[in-house]
Amino acid sequence: MLSPIITHSADDNRIRSQEGRAMLVLSRKLGEKIYIGESICITIVDIDRGKIRLGIEAPRDVPIFRQELLPLTPPQQRQTPPPPPLAAAS
Repeated sequence: MLSPIITHSADDNRIRSQEGRAMLVLSRKLGEKIYIGESICITIVDIDRGKIRLGIEAPRDVPIFRQELLPLTPPQQRQTPPPPPLAAAS
């Protein structure tokens, strides 16, 4: 289970479960930071019309990807199974 690194109040964070994994949900304001371990810092840089800009400070050897740039599923799982054969009319 995930545990919060930064907590401003007891109501500020929640643990949500999705697809068998725990998700820590935090509320942050402009300029506030979230630390992951000792080497990763995420800063709320801008909030404009529902769009949030994040600044991420991390070691160069830590890969950071936007979700839309990752493949949806591994290649072997992309193929859909063939449809079942149709039953003959009697």
